[in-house]
Amino acid sequence: MGQTARVSAIAWTAALSLAAWLWLLLCQGFFWRTDVRLPARTEPREWPSVCVVVPARDEAAVLPESLPSLLAQDYPGRAEIFLVDDGSRDGTGELARTLARRHGGLPLTVDSPGEPPAGWTGKLWAVRHGIGLARAREPEYLLLTDADIAHAPDSLRELVAAARTGGFDVVSQMARLRVESLWERLVVPAFVYFFAQLYPFRRIGRRGGRTAAAAGGCVLLRAEAAERARIPDAIRQAVIDDVALARAVKSHGGRIWLGLADRVDSVRPYPRLRDLWRMVSRSAYAQLRHNPLLLLGTVLGLALVYLVPPLALLGGLAVGSTATAVSGGLAWLVMTGTYLPMLRYCRQPLWLAPLLPFTAFLYLLMTVDSAVQHYRGRGAAWKGRTYARPDAVADEG
Repeated sequence: MGQTARVSAIAWTAALSLAAWLWLLLCQGFFWRTDVRLPARTEPREWPSVCVVVPARDEAAVLPESLPSLLAQDYPGRAEIFLVDDGSRDGTGELARTLARRHGGLPLTVDSPGEPPAGWTGKLWAVRHGIGLARAREPEYLLLTDADIAHAPDSLRELVAAARTGGFDVVSQMARLRVESLWERLVVPAFVYFFAQLYPFRRIGRRGGRTAAAAGGCVLLRAEAAERARIPDAIRQAVIDDVALARAVKSHGGRIWLGLADRVDSVRPYPRLRDLWRMVSRSAYAQLRHNPLLLLGTVLGLALVYLVPPLALLGGLAVGSTATAVSGGLAWLVMTGTYLPMLRYCRQPLWLAPLLPFTAFLYLLMTVDSAVQHYRGRGAAWKGRTYARPDAVADEG
């Protein structure tokens, strides 16, 4: 009797996992589709002025690949770049000036704000300084982009055209992340997949919708909307600053749009597992608002949705429970199918799709580790800057 009850419980758990996947497939904004790209747009008769703000801390390794792409923007209107050297120790500022002299293109100003005061994260303090410098030019738009992001020559004009045509206050593109090493292949496509699952892109641009998010590497922001929402002062302590920015703009009546990029690429490498682990764990628990109940729910949810299907399939076959094996197998099949479009977008082999449960288990461990670091109170270090508490670390690129 006890054995039968256990098998029945496992079968019901597998069925619940399958039901969860059917709901995700059909009712979560079709998050798994990768066709949300820049919306329909026409070029404006008069191109508005734009200031590009680039916060940079110890970015000498990636600037030669990224900064020339900004300098070379083919933009018909007035545009200028402000690179804010956030206390770099590797010559980031001087390298930026050298690259500007070598490549020419858009005007570049390099400045430094000094150390951030209490209550500010380093990146947002740098962004504040850059916006302050840009304000003297009275731009209509601000492009906030990270120092590791390379843009196609027409990136700025396409963003502005999309914003003008659609009447958006924020147009953001999730840059195509680098996927070259083995661990990048396993972890990076899932990062975008999970993000889209949390913030379905189709819902973000919907009028009256509550879902709000942006991708910090590429955010075109209307200057008027930034002032109305008090950006970045209103989010100065935000851990996940891009999502906080989008929420602030939307809460003040702004329209936002987020989608996948075609020719906006991150050049930052994450070759080892520990590099990726650090990237995820430094903000994972902040995503859960440092709430132990949300952490527990997330762990249980990840286990039910991603770990139960393969375990149910194998366990059902082992004990001869057809219902368990079928439910687990179908759930795993749906999971795999929803992951295929993201692998295609990231230009990765499709055989990685069935390995998503393993990748999800890694993310589960990273999230738990993020909480452990928070409660140990040891602080966190990022690019040589130590914060008193882990939740003071922003996504600094």
